[in-house]
Amino acid sequence: MEPRFAVLTLGVDDLERACRFYHDGLGFASKGIVGVEFENGEVAFFEMKNGVTLYSRKNLGWDANVTPRVRSSVESSIGHNVKDTSEVD
Repeated sequence: MEPRFAVLTLGVDDLERACRFYHDGLGFASKGIVGVEFENGEVAFFEMKNGVTLYSRKNLGWDANVTPRVRSSVESSIGHNVKDTSEVD
């Protein structure tokens, strides 16, 4: 297995504000917030070599099946993509 990650997801309190910071403030390329038509689906992707994703703390907790508590710097997830399921084991 090649040691790498495909995406880093950050949990944020205010998705719109965080999206403006990364896009307008830091200049990271993004199409903005997408997935608003899905419950727990709104997310912002930023185009980088290894992508960065912003997800609300509430929805990141839902996706990880945990209840968000007091804000913490560890509210994130790291994704690693593989070519097929045989590479998972």
